[in-house]
Amino acid sequence: MKATNLIDTITSLVEQKVPTFLWGAPGVGKSSIVRQIADEKGIGFIDLRLALMDPTDLKGIPFYDKESHTALWAPPAFLPSSGSGILFLDELNSASPSVQASAYQLILDRKVGEYELPEGWAIVAAGNREGDRGLTYRMPSPLANRFVHFEMEVDVEDWRLWAYKNSLDERIISYISYKSEHLFTFDSKSDVKSFATPRSWEYVNSILKSSITQGLLLDTLSGAVGKDVAVSFLSYSKVMNKLPDIQNILTCGTGEYSDEVDVLYALSTGLVSAYLKDTNDENLENLLKYTLDLKSEFAIMIVQDLQRNGVRMEHSSVFKDWVKKFSYLLG
Repeated sequence: MKATNLIDTITSLVEQKVPTFLWGAPGVGKSSIVRQIADEKGIGFIDLRLALMDPTDLKGIPFYDKESHTALWAPPAFLPSSGSGILFLDELNSASPSVQASAYQLILDRKVGEYELPEGWAIVAAGNREGDRGLTYRMPSPLANRFVHFEMEVDVEDWRLWAYKNSLDERIISYISYKSEHLFTFDSKSDVKSFATPRSWEYVNSILKSSITQGLLLDTLSGAVGKDVAVSFLSYSKVMNKLPDIQNILTCGTGEYSDEVDVLYALSTGLVSAYLKDTNDENLENLLKYTLDLKSEFAIMIVQDLQRNGVRMEHSSVFKDWVKKFSYLLG
């Protein structure tokens, strides 16, 4: 299931306190979308990496109660005590069977030891698939049956929308638009340590903002997304030097045009990114005016990217001309 559909679905299940399990390959953004759901709802979010825990970390430590002459369990401080939110049990199927047993009680009864999960909290878990080269334990059937299961797929259009909203470097968005197969290059049969994923492209974004010298850039990017992808990305980045003046296009609605596909991908992304940083009616009119003489597939890609990012253009007089010109393709 695509990330946008998962967000809508899991949000509804969280409201009903239905335990949910999210499966997916490494680096596809499982924890990111659960955190996004909590942020958008304005509720708490606690991320527990169960693969790093012992059974007593969840259940607590036993102590002797003098008044009742019994042994009680002191619950861990990191579990929620009030309010509402999402308790995210990450790497659940990578945890040892004894830790999974403690988690099973928490999921089944919403309590473990002396601890009881507050009414306002929902449980969402996640893990890598068994064939993804990670350390995993087969989940017991009774535990698996306590969840509604979803598998997260990598979708380029979903990722591009997220990348625009999070202001990723336009070179990255442009490159993935041009070479979409490099968004996710994970191969469970390969022993290569570095490969491209949505998470590793976030690292690339941070690397490009860092003070790393040009001479070390290739090796550093290779450590994030692999050597072949890094070489291809840096080669493509040189296309940015061939772009017409993007600011002039937004200001005047005029500029040079190109027939080179890689340049057009870079230009389309650059125009969308520049407009989203300075949204006003004049810039929109000029941008739409420029696209009237752009290759049709790229004119449509620009308008669709703007619309996906919430830009309304029905009031624009130029947009009416734009629809007339490209309506045969939109239908």
